Amino acid sequence: MIALGSDHGGYELKQEVIHYLEEKGIEYRDFGCSSTESCDYPEYGAAAARAVASGECEKGIVICTTGIGISIAANKIKGIRCGLCSNVTAARLTRLHNDANMLAMGAGLIGRNAALDIVETFLTTEFSGEGKHVRRIAGIADIEKDR
Repeated sequence: MIALGSDHGGYELKQEVIHYLEEKGIEYRDFGCSSTESCDYPEYGAAAARAVASGECEKGIVICTTGIGISIAANKIKGIRCGLCSNVTAARLTRLHNDANMLAMGAGLIGRNAALDIVETFLTTEFSGEGKHVRRIAGIADIEKDR
C-alpha cells in the first residue's frame, strides 16, 4: 500500500497520482489534504511518513509546490528516507542507492507526465543491495539515534 500526502499546492498532482495508482491496481491511502484550500504541509507529510515508518504502508509519495517542505517534514520521522525527485534518474537512483521509502515531488516544478514517470520509476525500482549502499543506509540509521 502506498501512503499519499499533499498540501494545497500538491493536491491536483496528487489526484493525478491517485488516478495512476488506480489504473495500475495499486492500493493507496490518502492522508490529505482534500482540496486546494490553503493548508500546512507538515501535517500531511508527517501523517504519510508515520504510516510508512509503522509498516502500515510499504512506500509513500508526498507532494507540495516545491517538494522541499514536505520532504523535510517526512524526513523528520524516524525510519524515513524521503527523496525529493524532479526527474526519472533521481527517482531510480534514490531507490537503487538509498532504498528511499518515500518520494517527494514539487507540483509547481514538474508537469503531470514527468511526475507520473517519476512515480512509476520510484515504485518499480528495487534497492540494489550493494554493500556500500547498505553501509551508507546503516550510517543514516546511526544518525537517527542522535534524535
